Amino acid sequence: MPLLLRNNDAAGLLKMFIRELPSPLFTVEYLPAFITLVEKISKIKLQLQALHLLIMLLPEANRDTAKAFLQFLKKVVANEGKNKMNLWNVSMIVAPNLFIYKGKRANQQEMQAAATTAHIVRLLIRYQDILWTVPSFLISQVRKMNEAAMNNSKRQLMFDKGVRKLLRRKTMERERPERPESDIPEGVIRVYAPLHSKVSMAIQLNSQTKAKDILARFHCENSCGSSQNVRGQIQSLHEIGGNIGQHCLDPDAYMLDVYRANPQAEWVIKPKAS
Repeated sequence: MPLLLRNNDAAGLLKMFIRELPSPLFTVEYLPAFITLVEKISKIKLQLQALHLLIMLLPEANRDTAKAFLQFLKKVVANEGKNKMNLWNVSMIVAPNLFIYKGKRANQQEMQAAATTAHIVRLLIRYQDILWTVPSFLISQVRKMNEAAMNNSKRQLMFDKGVRKLLRRKTMERERPERPESDIPEGVIRVYAPLHSKVSMAIQLNSQTKAKDILARFHCENSCGSSQNVRGQIQSLHEIGGNIGQHCLDPDAYMLDVYRANPQAEWVIKPKAS
C-alpha cells in the first residue's frame, strides 16, 4: 500500500530541513545584516540593493539552495486559489525557520522581530528574478573603476620616454593602409562563437535586441553544423574586455545599452559556467 503524504506533513518536513541545517541558509555571519537592512533602511529600492549585495556575498551552495527554495515558494504563492497560501501567509510561516536556526534559542526580542523577517521573505520571493543577477549599479561601478585604472596606466606610460618613442613608431606602422576599425558601422557588433560551425557573425543592434535574440540567431544558423556536444550545452553571450573583465550577460539584457556602455568589448558565445 503506497504511503500517502499529506500537504501539512510535506510542509513540516521542508521547514524542519531548513531549520535543522548545520548552519543557517543565510549564514551566521550575514543573518544580522539581513535583519538590520530592514530596520535601518526604509525605502524598498535601497533595501533591494542591500539584499542584492548580501546575496552575492553568500557561499555558492547557500545561494543556489536559497534560490531553489524561493522558486518553490513562488509556485506555492502562485497557487493561492487552491492552497489558500498567499504571499503574506507564506512569509509568516517560513521566516522563523530561515532566521532562527539550530542551536540558537530565540529570545523575546527575536520573536518580536517576526514582522521584520517576514518582510524580508516577502522581498526575496517577490523580487527573486532580479536579486539573483548581478545588479546593474555594481556593474557600472566596476566599469568606472576599470576605466579609471586604464586611464592611470596610460598616464604612467607617457612618463617613459622610451615607451613614447615606441608608441610613435607603432602609430606610424598603423597608418599604413589597412582595414580601419571605422569600417564597422555604429551599432554593429561582431559576435564570435568558436565552438560553432559558424564562428563569427556581424549583427546590427537596435533598441529591442536582447542577448537571447543573438543566441537564437546563432542557434538557428548552426543547428545543423555544430557538434552534438555543443548543442547539448547551455550557451551564453559574454562581454569581454573594454571596461570590464568578463561579464556573462543576462538573456534579457538589451544589447544596444550594453554596447554603448562598453563599445570596445568583444562579444563571445560559449558554454555557461555551471
